[in-house]
Amino acid sequence: MAGMKPYPAAEKHMTPMGFPPARVENWQEKGVEKMGEMLKKYRSLQVFMDICVKCGSCTDKCHYYIGTGDPNNMPVQRAELMRKVYRRYFTPAGKILPGVVKAEEFDEKVLQEWVTYFHQCSQCRRCSVFCPYGIDTAEVTMAAREIMDSIGVGHKYSTEIIGKVHTLGNNLGIPAPALKSTLQFLEDDILDNTGHEVRLPLDEPGAEVMLVPPSADFFSEPHIQSLIGYAKVFHQAGISFTISSFASEAANFGMFIGSYDHKRKIAKRIADKARELKVKRIVVGECGHAWRVAYSFWNTLNGPFDFLDPRYPAPQHICEFTHDLLQRGALTLDKEANDPYVVTFHDSCNVARASRMGPNPGGQFEIPRELIKASCNRFVEMDEETIREKTFCCGGGGGLLTDELMDLRIKGVLPRVTALKQVMKKDGVNFLALICAICKAQFTKVLPMYKIPMETVGGVHQLVSNAIVLGAKKGIV
Repeated sequence: MAGMKPYPAAEKHMTPMGFPPARVENWQEKGVEKMGEMLKKYRSLQVFMDICVKCGSCTDKCHYYIGTGDPNNMPVQRAELMRKVYRRYFTPAGKILPGVVKAEEFDEKVLQEWVTYFHQCSQCRRCSVFCPYGIDTAEVTMAAREIMDSIGVGHKYSTEIIGKVHTLGNNLGIPAPALKSTLQFLEDDILDNTGHEVRLPLDEPGAEVMLVPPSADFFSEPHIQSLIGYAKVFHQAGISFTISSFASEAANFGMFIGSYDHKRKIAKRIADKARELKVKRIVVGECGHAWRVAYSFWNTLNGPFDFLDPRYPAPQHICEFTHDLLQRGALTLDKEANDPYVVTFHDSCNVARASRMGPNPGGQFEIPRELIKASCNRFVEMDEETIREKTFCCGGGGGLLTDELMDLRIKGVLPRVTALKQVMKKDGVNFLALICAICKAQFTKVLPMYKIPMETVGGVHQLVSNAIVLGAKKGIV
């Protein structure tokens, strides 16, 4: 996929981010200087540059390599694009005999390779599961993107989205009045369909929970069905909640571009709004990388969260929240409501390999599955080599969910489609349950290319929404 590159960021995207508006004149010198700073700052990056022995364990583990056949999409080869520059400027052998150790200058050819192939990595970390040395190629990709941003070579899609979050509070640029209207419409829709006044409150101080969903949940199918499911769970449990108009988005693209400063700023607005609204708990919706950032980084970036109720996890995943209520008998689910479906589950990469859920190891795998099994009668697993910690990325993660990379996205989903088609043929699967907004957006777009209907895609809380019995045993018992 040598010819496939992302659209470059323009001055209007880069300047508000604090990045140079365009490629700086002395970009080679500045890029090497930035790499040197990062090698000192991130010890892991230095280790990842030195430790690879090219054993080949990762070569066939990347979904983009499997889908495209491009050797530069082998994780080891993609990282080599940075290692050869590292050797040239930061190792004695590379400085004296660059040709012998395959060290290369950071020149125009290498920069274009970086722009191309470090935007053909979704940072899913599947390769790291199979690396005997634990090399995290996702961190190499993040570092490369951070270096490119520092010399004015940014990616339009990611920088544009981060800018919207900083100014309006969500990836989609939804202003507060539009969000309020959307939530009112959904309340009316739920009332019409169920006869129950299920609320979706906005900016209500004193609520027990602040819900932070992905913004796709506010406007598009199938995402919105999960938002309705969350609301029904809160309603039935008798737990008050609110959505914040300025912390209305869980996603954090600061991670995708490797910027801790932007990741911290994006996360900070959530902590600030939680304090301002005086909530006792923060619950994160169905968004894979958002949960990784919340679970793994929030406390470091903006903690401590000691203003929240210590009896509950801070933060808490919506699946963890609903599962706990189910265990305590606060919810009644009618499995027959989902009888039209034979369901399978796709583990989202950032949840599976970079976070946890609930009090027990492996909770990120078991809790969503237990919710699904409690909501429907027919559940089957895909090939065990493609699920749990070995799950394949949907092909749209890591800031690659953009139209100019559609051909890559279609090829990158191939391993997951192969496993999905097997259970569709063998077991009659017709519902792919997810807990990630990017996975939902990617699959609804690309599965039809493989003759799989987009209606196959849905959220775990969409199944909960279908099955939940409103009005029965209302409230926590």
